[in-house]
Amino acid sequence: MRARARSLDYVGVARERCNDSRILRLLEAARSNGVSVRTLDREQVSKLAHNDLHQGVVAVGGRFGYADVSELLAHRRGEHGLLLVLDGIEDPHNLGAIIRTADAAGADGVVVPERRAAGITGTVAKASAGASEHVPIARVTNVARTLEELKQNNVWTVGLDERATQSYDEVDYRMDCALVLGAEGRGLHDLVRRKCDFLVSIPMHGHVPSLNVSVAAAVVMYEAARQRRTRK
Repeated sequence: MRARARSLDYVGVARERCNDSRILRLLEAARSNGVSVRTLDREQVSKLAHNDLHQGVVAVGGRFGYADVSELLAHRRGEHGLLLVLDGIEDPHNLGAIIRTADAAGADGVVVPERRAAGITGTVAKASAGASEHVPIARVTNVARTLEELKQNNVWTVGLDERATQSYDEVDYRMDCALVLGAEGRGLHDLVRRKCDFLVSIPMHGHVPSLNVSVAAAVVMYEAARQRRTRK
């Protein structure tokens, strides 16, 4: 409701939570914003939420509104732009975690493909802790072609690839850039990999060969944020 990113049909609350002070504040905010409130059985809330792991409240809203890549380029939050291009992330929890970190690290937006990848669903919104309602997200038909479009707009592309010999912290991120991350297990598609201006990896000193993609994204995003806080 605070983000006003999309319309809400109504907010449903389980009967046993109606006297909770936090829930009452939320319901008051809903009514103040012109959103209707419905009292439901807990089973109805679970059905709407598609699981039992909730706190007795669910918001039913309209379809998510994706942005255009041009809008992401115009949505610069700092001196240098920072975008995330996701090459086929399929796990909605990973996508939500990446969007949450993107918001926290000051990224300007996230690009996801239309096919063979997670889109913005209720599960993603929940995993992002609401960040999906604040971070502009574009959906594209072809990731490789989108990288070319970004290059035409003077955006450098940095692909995260475990085969790369250059470490992620050896790149100077004080430039307009897009971090490109591949799917769980498979990594970057070959064509996408070839389109990247830089390929970097995160050094692994233990027995496990790689990090979860959302964790890897966080490591690199915060390196970019750290460098940008440091004066030249």
